[in-house]
This record gives sequence, structure tokens and C-alpha cells, in this order.
Amino acid sequence: MPESIRADRENMEYDVVIVGGGPSGLACAIKLKQLSGDTSVCILEKGSEVGAHLLSGAVFEPHALDELIPDWKDKGAPLNTPVTKDKFIFLTQKGGFGLPTPPQMHNKGNYIISLGNLARWLATQAEELGVEIFPGFAAAEVLYNENGAVIGVATGDMGLDEHGGKTEQFEPGMELHARQTIFAEGCHGSLTKTLIKKYDLRANSDPQTYGIGIKELWEVDPAKHQQGLTMHTIGWPMDSKTYGGSFIYHLEDNQVAIGFVIGLDYQNPHLSPYDEMQRFKLHPKIRSLFEGGRRISYGARALVEGGLQSLPKLTFPGGLLIGDTAGFLNVPKIKGNHTAMKSGMVAAENVIELLNNTQNHGEECLGYSKSLEKSWIWSELQKVRNIRPGFHKGLWFGLINAVFETITMGLAPWTLKNHADHTQLKKSSDCNKITYPKPDGTITFDILTSVSLSGTNHAENQPCHLVLKDPEVPVEVNLKEYDEPAQRYCPAGVYEIVNDDAGQLKLQINSQNCVHCKTCDIKDPSQNIDWVTPQGGDGPNYPNM
Repeated sequence: MPESIRADRENMEYDVVIVGGGPSGLACAIKLKQLSGDTSVCILEKGSEVGAHLLSGAVFEPHALDELIPDWKDKGAPLNTPVTKDKFIFLTQKGGFGLPTPPQMHNKGNYIISLGNLARWLATQAEELGVEIFPGFAAAEVLYNENGAVIGVATGDMGLDEHGGKTEQFEPGMELHARQTIFAEGCHGSLTKTLIKKYDLRANSDPQTYGIGIKELWEVDPAKHQQGLTMHTIGWPMDSKTYGGSFIYHLEDNQVAIGFVIGLDYQNPHLSPYDEMQRFKLHPKIRSLFEGGRRISYGARALVEGGLQSLPKLTFPGGLLIGDTAGFLNVPKIKGNHTAMKSGMVAAENVIELLNNTQNHGEECLGYSKSLEKSWIWSELQKVRNIRPGFHKGLWFGLINAVFETITMGLAPWTLKNHADHTQLKKSSDCNKITYPKPDGTITFDILTSVSLSGTNHAENQPCHLVLKDPEVPVEVNLKEYDEPAQRYCPAGVYEIVNDDAGQLKLQINSQNCVHCKTCDIKDPSQNIDWVTPQGGDGPNYPNM
């Protein structure tokens, strides 16, 4: 058993430590215990409970769940709303027209769900098998041995003041050592990005590319509710150069999930994803659904869109990457939970084989990547690898390319390239400003009212988890060249340009508003913002998202 890296921290030893209690981490833990009940497994979850930080559309394809827990229906999995009908609509500013639903978006056999509720159910299945789950504990540091191999993680210290000093409530973090550490942090994981840098895991892959998804949950007039209906739109309010579209899903109990996703490779720094979502609701074909309704919840998070060519190397000494932290989302399907779960299951199979062959810490599970390439994940992503990159050239080229790729089932001999989103912004002086309608308080809302529905909370007087590498950059570079886009791309009102006591402009960071979407870390044109974990349990508390 490795000794503690820091003398003031206690340590615990497991065969496997999983960072993140989302669908991939939970599926991995369950599969590990199914294969070897004696294997000790723990999950660290930074949310206050499992599911607290999970936000997804979500239409769920049960393929992986069927493999993992075949009797999930008998065990009460919260898949309560089968999809009954799909609609796909192109919106113009005043109207719109129906389009054939793309084959990848046919949802027969799928379910409209709350991903958070599914994760809570998966957590009970994992605990029944003996998995230890620690919600409210954020993995804040990767631990390495003298050879540079991962030997576990440490949770963050508690009770620090805003300058990092110890208060009377100080408690050191805990070290969790493992023979294998599995990172299932979700999109743009804070530890995963350090692993990618340390081991140069992107040496042979394209940059990852992302979208920002903004979602609301509504209770609507029963007369307007169509349980099981899924509707997707493209077109307005996006221009033809900007990738984006909406989803509207009718769940049970007269609830409707509405969301808008915008590719983070957008070019106009004046664009506000939050305000685009709000004005989308005012479209004549959309507004009537929500008139007389009541908004229940709000949230936002980034999602991976790069596909197969943006997958990093998935293994390194002592650990591996699964789920969205690696990037298994199928963009044309608008689904990634089934692939995330399957990646965790494939990882479990290979980790068990490795553990059976060695007692060492820090070995590399090379069989994982090879097994993934033989799985249905790989063939599924291979067929659609060129569809999302096709939209880099605009909506119309993207649609034509998508039809071609669908007809040929991805058999074209080329693979289109992805680019880093933060490099795509144009200078503010080269772009038109966008005038957004003022919130009406009925269908559209101001950003702080929305954040209040996310359950977001951060303990006061702790170190800011949004770290500026150079505090001069926001005003001297980003404001001058891009009108500081952090004021608009953040869907929680975290960033503001204000006057300080001396009357000088500065970037004010309202970190208590943060919904942990990671957009700032991704989109900042100067790559000057480093998102790190706040105290465990902080952040949003999504009940049914």
C-alpha cells in the first residue's frame, strides 16, 4: 500500500477508485462487482448527492443498460416515458416547416428520462453489490508514485479561507489509493485535463470540440402535453454559420424539458447562448406550449462533440478515461449516455483482467482501448464521425454532408478534422452586436432568476474555483479585442466587467453563481481561466434534470 503523499492526510486503499458518479462511472462500478465481488470499489462524487450535477436532454437508448442489468424493468429503473413520436422542424424567424427525421434521431424503443434520477437508481444497484459511494467529496488532486504513475486521488481540503489559509474549520483532504484509478468526470474534467497534459494524451488526436446546452424543466397545461413526444429544431435563431438547435421532450406528469444547444465554435463574441435560448422560446411555434405553464428548474452544461477523431489516448500508467471525460457522445443521435455506460463496462472487463494478473499499482490497462475498438461503440461512432465536423463550413454544407454520410454509413475514405473552440472567435470589431429581447418574466427570464432555480450553492469565504492564470488578460486582451465574451458565454452570470475602487475596469468573478458547466475553461479565447473543483458538495443541485 503506498504511503500518504502528504503527511497530514489519512489514506484509504481500494482496488479501483472511480472519479465521478455519472452513468459511465456507475456502470463501470456495477460491472466490476458483477465480474468480481471481492474487488473493492469506491466512487467519489463531487455533487451533494449522486445526480446533483447531472443534466441531460435526455432521450435514453437502453442498449447498454440491457447488457448491464437485463431485468432493469423488474428492478424499477426510472424509464417511465417511452418515446411515441418524433418531430424534426426547420425554423424561420416567423414560421417553420417539418423535415424528415434523420435516421440517427429515430427514437423507437427509447425513453425520455431524467438522467439524475437514473443515476440515483444506478447508485442503489451499485451499493447493493458492495460499491462504496462518497457523495460530497470532490477529487481535487491526482496522486503519482515516484515513477510518474497514477496511484489514486485526493479529495480537497475543507475549511480554507479565500486566500487558501486554514480556518478553525480546516479539515485535510483524504487520499484514496488504488491499483487502478478510473476517471469518469464528465465533460472537460478538471483532473482529466491535467492527465491529458502530463501524458500528452492528445498527441495523435484532434482537439476536442464542445457545445453548451441550456435546459429548463416546465410543467405545462395538460391540454398541451403530449407524453412521449420528442421534437428537435434547427435554423432560427442561429445564423447559417453557427451550429445549434433545440430539443423539446414531453415527460410524464405534464412536464416538458426544453433545451438549446450551441456549438462552442461560434464566431461572434457578442453571442449569448443563454439569451439565444430565451428568445427561442418566443418563436410562434414554441411559445404557445409554455403559455400558462410554470418553470420548475434551470441548468446548463457543456457537452463533448468531437467524436471519434477527438478521442484522446484513453490509458496511462495507473488509470484510464471513460464516458464524456473521454468524449463518446454520438452527436447526430444527440445521445451519449448509452455509449458512456458501455465504455465503463468495457473498462471494467479489462481492469478486472489486469487486476487478476498483477498486484502492482500503476500498471497500464492497454487492453481497454483494444476492446473498445471491437465494441459497438466504435462502429457506431465510426459511421457518424464526419457529420458534426461538416457543420464547420456552415449549415447548408453540413446538412448536405450529413445526408451523404448517412447514405454511405460513414464509409467515405476521409475523416474530417476538428478545431479548438477557443480559436474560432472573431474580434468584436469585426462582428455585429446582437440585440436580445428583455425578459418578460413569464416565458423568458433574467439570468439570475434562472440560476436561482438551479439550486446552486457554494460555501462562502473559500478559494475561488475559477482561477485566472493572468489577472491582467481579461481587461487588457479579452475586453479590448473581444468585448470580454465571458460576460455572455457564461450561462450563470459569473463574469462581469465592473469598476474597482479606483475607477479602473476589472473582471469580477461571482463564483457562487457557477453551475459547473465548464464553458469558461473551454471558450475563453486567451485560455486564461482554469476551472478547478470547489469544496465537495458545492455547485448545482438538480432534482430531475
